Amino acid sequence: MAGDNAKVSLVTKKRYEIVKRLVDITGALMGLIVLIPLFLVVAFLIKLEDSKGPVFFSQTRIGKNEKPFKMYKFRSMVTDAEKRLGDLLGQNEVQGAMFKMKEDPRVTRVGRFIRKTSIDELPQLFNVLKGEMSLVGPRPPLPREVEMYTPYQKRRLLVVPGCTGLWQVSGRSNIGFEEMVELDLQYLEERGILMDFKIILKTIKVLFGSEDAF
Repeated sequence: MAGDNAKVSLVTKKRYEIVKRLVDITGALMGLIVLIPLFLVVAFLIKLEDSKGPVFFSQTRIGKNEKPFKMYKFRSMVTDAEKRLGDLLGQNEVQGAMFKMKEDPRVTRVGRFIRKTSIDELPQLFNVLKGEMSLVGPRPPLPREVEMYTPYQKRRLLVVPGCTGLWQVSGRSNIGFEEMVELDLQYLEERGILMDFKIILKTIKVLFGSEDAF
């Protein structure tokens, strides 16, 4: 009986992964087509403020099973932001293996707006098409963050990371690192298509008028 239950669970998991991937591809393609005008406007504004810097920003993140990949965003910071990070680590406003700072001096004027509305995250739809990310899943961490992880915290790396997730719709920047890990692990245990759709709907609500993003 236990063996039969394990087989059913394995089949259910496989079906979920197939459906999830189809939803990811469909959602990412539709999103990119619909958002083309917005992409052009944001690109223009970024170049208008800083003509020498690139429109897009890519950063190495850690994905499923600790595999690194390049995650895409609209550039919201000055071009030498990574070099200036070391001077700001002492002003980190969250505990644990993450860096967050509300009044980060590296963020541009356009960057403040696209961060507040999460527009800067939209290029991650390309990562979704490539299979490196999903629409829903744990936040993909930086390599330096993973170096600080305990074996327990590394469990959040057992699935494909997402553009949005349970922690983003549960308080975002008001949630500390440990709480974020627990929410991600809760998602790992309870994940399913219905839960994914609920998180996507909640994310849409968060995008309009959110005070939590920084």
